[in-house]
Parts: sequence; C-alpha cells; structure tokens
Amino acid sequence: MTEETLEQTIPAELAGRRLDQAMARMFPQYSRSRLKTWILGGSVLVDGLTLRPKDTVAGGETVILQPTAERSVTSQPEPIDLEIAYEDNALLVINKPAGLVVHPGAGNIHGTLMNGLLYHYPELADLPRAGIVHRLDKETSGLLMVARTLSSHTAMVRKLADRDISRRYEAICAGTLTGGGKIDAPIRRHPVDRLRMAVQEGGKPAVTHYRLITRFAAHTHVSVKLETGRTHQIRVHFAWRRHALVGDSVYGGRLAIPAGASDELRDALRAFRRQALCATSLEFAHPETDKTVSVVAEPAADFTQLLAALAADNGMRR
Repeated sequence: MTEETLEQTIPAELAGRRLDQAMARMFPQYSRSRLKTWILGGSVLVDGLTLRPKDTVAGGETVILQPTAERSVTSQPEPIDLEIAYEDNALLVINKPAGLVVHPGAGNIHGTLMNGLLYHYPELADLPRAGIVHRLDKETSGLLMVARTLSSHTAMVRKLADRDISRRYEAICAGTLTGGGKIDAPIRRHPVDRLRMAVQEGGKPAVTHYRLITRFAAHTHVSVKLETGRTHQIRVHFAWRRHALVGDSVYGGRLAIPAGASDELRDALRAFRRQALCATSLEFAHPETDKTVSVVAEPAADFTQLLAALAADNGMRR
C-alpha cells in the first residue's frame, strides 16, 4: 500500500540533527523506526538524493517522502460477517461478537476477526496486524478499533499508549458492590499458570475505574473504564477483589448459584458460558481532523437477557 507523497522543507531549527531525527519531528504521524526503514529503502529523497538515517541535515533541504508499507499480514481472507459501528477513510470500529478470536494463532488460524477484515478490506494486509489497534478477549463482545492507513494506525497506537482513548465496558460481577471505586493493582503473568494473569508486585501498572449501575440480590451490574490496558485487566482486577465476572471460568472458578435464586435465574446463569463483559463505548480524537469521535454500542443480547433474569429474580425477592 502506498499513501500520498509528502513534501516538506527541513526547518532551520533542526539543523545539525540526524536525518531520521529531523524527519521524526517533521512527520510525527509515523514512528521513527518506520521512517528509518523508508530512508534505508529509498523512499526518502533529500534535495533529490538518497541519504542515510545518520546523515546530518543543514536545514532548508526539501524532503520528499513516499510512505509505503511492506505486506505484514499473511492470514487468508475469509467471508466472515462483520458489524460495522463506525467507518470513515481512516478508521473502522467493529462491534465484535463473543466467541470471535481477534488474531490468528496456534489452533485459531481460520475464522478470526483478522480473516474477516482481510476479506472485506484487502488493503489492510499492508498494515501491522491488519490495522487492529487493540484487542478484545475471545469471549468479550463489543467495540474494537481498526486503522485503515499507516498514519492512522501509528497515531491511534500512540494515543492508546498515551491513554488518550476512552474505553468503557459493562460487566456483571458476583457479589454486591456498594458503590463505585478504583482498582489500582499491578498485573503480570501468573508465576505458575502461564495462560493466566495475576495481580502481583513487580507487575505493570494497571488501573480500573468502575461505577455501580444496578445492584441485584447477589450480583452487580457495573460500568467500567480502563485507564490502562493490560491483558485480562478487568477480569483479573474484579476476581482479585473477590467479585469475579459472571461466567469467567478462568478467574472465577466454578459457577455459584445464589441461595434462593429463581428457576429462571438458575437457568440463565448456567446458560451464560462466557465472561459477562461487553465493550460498549470508544471515544477518541480523530487522527486526521482531531475532532472527538464517540462510538456507542448496546451490550450483546445474551448479556441483556442475563440482566433481565437478574432483574426478574430481584423483583420476586421483594
């Protein structure tokens, strides 16, 4: 994939800098490592000449940059239906169903979100991870961002790292919370079970904010906002607080049916076979216009049905 050719004059204040350093200041929409690759590959001309990344600039030279991308995705396109919650020339937001794996991996080389993206948007094969900016666990439903250009991908990955993308979720956890709060506890890979994460000293900082939506007899419906984005963060944090998400067999253990639950609720809890977690909101500054974009999705149908069963059970207990 090739983007529009860019041309700039090196400002005088960058005189004496390495070419790659100067270009990182002139073209902040691209990472320095990517710019270095383009310089080495001959995609950058300085006054009509190809230079090395370490060559010093004097200021006033004309730089012509032809952004290109090497094909970085080898997955096969597959006709998988995708629900598009937002789309423009720079970005997509997908409303991912529960059960859909985001990236191909061992045991999941077909039938993933990436395979579907490559079928509907073949040009994404030229972007890292087919443009996918962040991920959701297989059994988490909801909104996921995909960039459609190199510059948008770089910008949104940077915004994510700088915590400039607001991500909100809805969850149903075991137990009754009395109000909102913040969980600030570091997360790292479990020392024994390498497939799990755990709250541990020496882990990466992880902060989760939550507020109460509805308190039921033995469960709580909460709104969650991520300040950081560690693997399984919401699931790990709530389980650590002894309020594991409903249906989370990895961090919540065996299903617990509360005493006195109605038959309807018992059946609904047994039928809910995934973590009760939906990504319901994304808000960010658009990488090209800088205007605020807010994308909202209703929780998945199975999540809504579980909420209805909890509400009906609550009503019967009064």
